[in-house]
Amino acid sequence: MLHRLDIVSLFPGISQAVLAESIMGRAQRRQLVAIRHIDLRTYADDKRGTVDDSPFGDGVGMLLKPEILFRCLDDLKEPETHTVLMCPQGRPFCQAKARAFAETEHLILFAGHYEGIDERARQALFDEELSLGDFVLTNGAIAAAVVADAVVRLLPGVLGKDESSEEESFGREPLLEYPHFTRPADFKGMHVPEQLLSGNHADIAEWRREQRLLRTAARRPDLFERYLE
Repeated sequence: MLHRLDIVSLFPGISQAVLAESIMGRAQRRQLVAIRHIDLRTYADDKRGTVDDSPFGDGVGMLLKPEILFRCLDDLKEPETHTVLMCPQGRPFCQAKARAFAETEHLILFAGHYEGIDERARQALFDEELSLGDFVLTNGAIAAAVVADAVVRLLPGVLGKDESSEEESFGREPLLEYPHFTRPADFKGMHVPEQLLSGNHADIAEWRREQRLLRTAARRPDLFERYLE
């Protein structure tokens, strides 16, 4: 089970601000997980905190220097550590990956920046590379904060009721969550389904199951095909 999560970036205030609030903040205050926000510049060689340099062969942008990355990861890694590089070239992040990360003891999320990192560091230091999707952000710390939130909420006690994460979208089954309704039962002629008002738990469960299947088939046929396999 995850005990420590380190986010390494050039702007640790970004992830720290996001993860200090609401459920994530409470999880840390209750010591359900320890999250550290580490400034990569503290591993620089000079007082200016220089961590980047121009790429060989010309080209636009700057690259994070290999010696800085090696110094940082060598300092943070332990035998049970799993290291992840957040970058647009990585495999898409998903709920299954979040569950796998929640089972690791120590997770390091490295937030890429500038044009990227030196390829030698990429190959030697990271167990895998992940992306949030086919788009590019200004800062990998944003992506790292998203992954951290998805992982930490799966830890025991974080959501209050651990089953809260079971029936939601992308839970144990590759299905979307069913629709939700609250009072009033009749709003501008739009009615709550009768099954939810019946008090019959079997009928409610059957309706919810049916709605999960219908919604997934309509909105995410790729997930529905995976469910049918």
